[in-house]
Amino acid sequence: MNKKCEKCGYESKDLKEIEKGKYLCLVCSKFAPSNPTDLQEYLQEKINWQVLETFRKFSKENKNISGMEKKARAGSIVSRAPFGYKLENKELIIDTEKSLIVHEIFTTFLEKNLSLNSLAKKYGFSVNGIKKILRNFTYIGKVKFAGQICQGKHKPIITPELFNKVQNKLESLGIK
Repeated sequence: MNKKCEKCGYESKDLKEIEKGKYLCLVCSKFAPSNPTDLQEYLQEKINWQVLETFRKFSKENKNISGMEKKARAGSIVSRAPFGYKLENKELIIDTEKSLIVHEIFTTFLEKNLSLNSLAKKYGFSVNGIKKILRNFTYIGKVKFAGQICQGKHKPIITPELFNKVQNKLESLGIK
């Protein structure tokens, strides 16, 4: 039996129940506020479901993304292996030589007064490459995907303490 979206009027079996007997389609539910007062205001501003059809067709709410999110929550990597690791049987394994360089990059940044530009030249990376390394949660054994950070199945290269000190230094220097 099809249900009807309270916001746009779209009819489908796959609607999300927001209150008893009230439903939103996947597109409208993505933007729905969680505060009940704001939700009521949101529902009063009606929109034609046909306007949202393109978003519905190309929405990232597909099985591939959901599978990637599940994989990340389970602690598995969802992209290519970052510098310092290699992929073996779909598992992240520490690349001994490169992991030493990663550790050195973190400690050098923290202990020496080098600019990111100097650090990048020293290790043969771009400035953005160095920033990616310094901001990457993978190095402390975590997996970050879709804004969420989960415990990874892989071994860390650096300690959380070193990582946090580097994040604090980056922040104090205004580096994003």
